[in-house]
Amino acid sequence: MRAASSPSRCTTASPTPSRNGPTPPECSLRPRKRAQSSTTPTSPTAIASSSLLRGRKLSDSDASLSFADGNSTFRISSLGFLHYTTVQLGTPGVKFMVALDTGSDLFWVPCDCSKCASTEGTVYTSDFELNIYNPKGSSTSKKVTCNSSLCAHHNQCFGAFSDCPYMVSYVSAETSTSGILVEDVLHLTTEDSHQESVEAYITFGCGQVQSGSFLDVAAPNGLLGLGMEKLSVPSILSSNGFTADSFSMCFGRDGIGRISFGDKGSSDQEETPFNLNPSHPTYNITVTQIQVGTTLIDVDFNALFDSGTSFTYLVEPTYTRLVESFHEQTQDRRRQSDPKIPFEYCYDMSPNANASLIPSMSLTMKGESQYTVYDPIIVISTPSELVYCLAIVKGTELNIIGQNFMTGYRVVFDREKLVLGWKKFDCYDIEDQNTFAIKPHATTVPPAVAVGIGNYSTPKSTKETGNSSQSSVAWPSFYNHPFPLACFRFLIILFLLL
Repeated sequence: MRAASSPSRCTTASPTPSRNGPTPPECSLRPRKRAQSSTTPTSPTAIASSSLLRGRKLSDSDASLSFADGNSTFRISSLGFLHYTTVQLGTPGVKFMVALDTGSDLFWVPCDCSKCASTEGTVYTSDFELNIYNPKGSSTSKKVTCNSSLCAHHNQCFGAFSDCPYMVSYVSAETSTSGILVEDVLHLTTEDSHQESVEAYITFGCGQVQSGSFLDVAAPNGLLGLGMEKLSVPSILSSNGFTADSFSMCFGRDGIGRISFGDKGSSDQEETPFNLNPSHPTYNITVTQIQVGTTLIDVDFNALFDSGTSFTYLVEPTYTRLVESFHEQTQDRRRQSDPKIPFEYCYDMSPNANASLIPSMSLTMKGESQYTVYDPIIVISTPSELVYCLAIVKGTELNIIGQNFMTGYRVVFDREKLVLGWKKFDCYDIEDQNTFAIKPHATTVPPAVAVGIGNYSTPKSTKETGNSSQSSVAWPSFYNHPFPLACFRFLIILFLLL
């Protein structure tokens, strides 16, 4: 997701299914406009944080960092079909379940709320206690003032020492977050045999007012922007010497993943360079070919790698060339278009369906590196039958490689080498204890399986996009299974009840 003029938020311009609708919910958390000023914090508290490492310097250890509760992430279909993790903020530490978004920069949590998502009486609150950040309740909290270089909205300030306001709107319909900037401790731990605690001071949004999808479909307890701007958490950690300027995310087929700050991947991973816009850098790459089954399509387009968008978006003419090639090689009967389903190419699934007949898909990136798409389809259960769809949505202005295309990979966002790296991974293998330690979350939140039977409903917009009008769909009521071929006939997506 990308922010409009501040942090990012969740919105969707394309049809987005509601919780009881039959279409998979997708969330795109890129802010519509550019996020706030991206200057690394240099306050005394940020500098003093190094003492909490008990002498540890980046040069002294190659260990990467994870959150204090572990490096596990989990996909939750009822919350925009995004990956979430648990973070601890402040002193004493308060836990928040935040969505992970490589398409935006600002980290924000609900705080001193005037209008925030409900903390009780919802489907997800039965599994996880949602919290509200209270600056007065943390002994290490400090508000960012208007004379700070981080404050982008000086024209809205009453004076140099008043609280710095922020406002971010996302491309989705009326999805936004606003409040003030604060600074406080983020609790982390080293991913090595010593498991040393690390407390890093970061600047984030005290989200007092949320709107749109943030109130019901996506990121009800906050959003962790992982973008390239200096205000993002990876940027702050690397600039203050906590980690190397790189991080990785793994997206497992079972809905469980990992995130590690400072992880630079492995020597045998595939890589492609980022296309950098100096005024607003993003994780943008170039695709030169697409193979669909036996057909090779020559293309040349840029795309944003965005964990905050559930499904993949392609603009014309690439979209039509790809979906028509897929259709020509598909042997199952195509269904008529359904306005409640955002995917155009859907097919009836017979009880004896053979997954090996579904056309395969792979991308060739700039530099000739190959990227196999392990999860190009989604299976949907209607009250009477099973349907599978090519899980690609027609975009308007921006190509987005969404989370569904990242399934089965450990994706490395190397901001030092300015490359995107990837390697097939199941998120449980341990290649290097120092760079990818596994520490499960102590959480009762289930994987992305959605349980229940619901009726069709009109899709609901759930996420807005940053510097473009590209939207992403958030469909909380479906389980987009990675689609192991041997289990094709057994994949069923159940809808959530309202």
